[in-house]
Amino acid sequence: MSAKIRPNILTMQPYQPGKPASEVQRELGIENITKLASNENPLGPSPSAISAVKEASEQMHLYPDGSVFELKQAISKRFGVGAYNVVVGNGSDNLIHLLGLIFLGSSDDEVIVGDPSFIRYDATANLAPCRLIRVPLDSTYTHDLNAMRAAVTTNTKLLFIANPNNPTGTIVRETEMAAFLNDLPEHVFTVLDEAYFEFAEHASGYPRSSDFLAAGHRVIGLRTFSKTYGLAGIRIGYGFAPVEIVDATDRVREPFGVNTLAQVAAIAALEDEDHIRQTVENNREGIRRVTGILKACEASVCESHANFVFADFHRPTAPIVSELLKRGIIIRGGGIFGAPNCVRVSIGIEAEHDKLEQALREVCT
Repeated sequence: MSAKIRPNILTMQPYQPGKPASEVQRELGIENITKLASNENPLGPSPSAISAVKEASEQMHLYPDGSVFELKQAISKRFGVGAYNVVVGNGSDNLIHLLGLIFLGSSDDEVIVGDPSFIRYDATANLAPCRLIRVPLDSTYTHDLNAMRAAVTTNTKLLFIANPNNPTGTIVRETEMAAFLNDLPEHVFTVLDEAYFEFAEHASGYPRSSDFLAAGHRVIGLRTFSKTYGLAGIRIGYGFAPVEIVDATDRVREPFGVNTLAQVAAIAALEDEDHIRQTVENNREGIRRVTGILKACEASVCESHANFVFADFHRPTAPIVSELLKRGIIIRGGGIFGAPNCVRVSIGIEAEHDKLEQALREVCT
């Protein structure tokens, strides 16, 4: 039987998640696997979130709160944004998908993204399908705002800026971002993806999507509970947007798109200041340590404001990734990002960094 699948769907590539540790164990017969590939929280979720999920699990026979009322109120209180400006989804990936449904309806529409950047922006454009414009990062692996502005046309609908950027960890500062937004035409919405917000918020000059939204800019901010809060496995993300965008997402989203366990876990995680502090402190030390390890291999390393480090080895890194895998260490090769000379290494705990350092000494000599 020949299915009449839309041609653009067949040109899309499925998302390639990091290889599971259990799969590596089976393939190589290695018992202790160190996974530094998926930007997960090595400290795990908040104990408060775990307790909240256990308690709420007894109510799994009931439908979730489709309006996500309590969580929106908690987000509103925490970040000083009106609850009517808060949107919540099944991970921020889901919100990116919904934005495509809302804004993209013609093959003439355009989406502008950095290159390399988070690959799910590409999927949103390709699904429409519409024109995807990739703008190379600058020499510091940071979004080139001048080049992105030059790429804007009358057909541009969405412009994505990951800040910090994934996979490079670099940030655009407030002054540059404000000038960029002020210069954009009225028909363009800028999506500021702040998935790694908590790791970057104390950096000098780091901008906030919520501030730009309050100032009246055509901005949509996206954040997630997957990283700092350690809720990647339960899938929940949120964002800040003008009221008309929140209304539009309510029109196109699934009726119960955010499950009950995710909602209660997110509320509890927001309130656990100790867990957030410990996560950020562990990450700060991990960035310092992993940066030093990679530099010892003569790699050029970006200044990271996320929970990973991006490094350019100035030669193909597939052999390095392969050799590390044989030693039970999983990292992300740059080929998937169109940067075959690079790697992205997630931050773990001290013992994992010790293992990485020893392995790279063997591989790089």
